[in-house]
Amino acid sequence: MRTLLIVDDSAAFRRQIRTLLTGEGFDVVGEAATGATALVACRELRPHVILLDIGLPDVDGFDLADQLMHETTGDPEERVVVLTSSREATTYRARLQRTAATGFIPKDELSGQAIDALLAARSA
Repeated sequence: MRTLLIVDDSAAFRRQIRTLLTGEGFDVVGEAATGATALVACRELRPHVILLDIGLPDVDGFDLADQLMHETTGDPEERVVVLTSSREATTYRARLQRTAATGFIPKDELSGQAIDALLAARSA
């Protein structure tokens, strides 16, 4: 089963996406509301997929994505960081091209199928 950590400052969004992704075959092993708690959770839980909101209260999501890909324990080749936002990708175009994150999915398009498609594209 694919393990996943949800990092978003909105408790309502975390609940909603947990329900959706659990129903679509993901094992949601944890949640974090800040960048600091996300780093701790990643080190302890070692999720395969990290769903990361770009707009966190304590850190820029792009900076955190780079940290998560390079500083947490586990095999970085096995780690997937999926950035998400209520804004469209065009808002972040230049930063998305430079990030260490695996990809981006707008919140209104987020689903297990969208994550799977991103994972498949990464493997191809």
